[in-house]
Amino acid sequence: MALRIKLVRGISGHPEDHRATVRGLGLTRVGRVRVLEDNPAVRGMVKKVGYLLEVEETQEQFQKFGRRARAKSQREASGKASPSTPNTVS
Repeated sequence: MALRIKLVRGISGHPEDHRATVRGLGLTRVGRVRVLEDNPAVRGMVKKVGYLLEVEETQEQFQKFGRRARAKSQREASGKASPSTPNTVS
């Protein structure tokens, strides 16, 4: 089970903690939609800024988003090793 969350009102003019919560949900523009895991943390964030959002339960699969998730998927697609082990010169 997942939540489909859409930002329907702009965050301009709202308290900074509410703006941070909306950004934490991955919503940066009006009309942006994210499918997030249905867990207590996300539910709490939605409850806090629900007046800015449109929320519905869905059967869609949660997919990670953001720079790190995108970079990881690109590394896996190209077959490169992860940069977690630093190269040392002797």
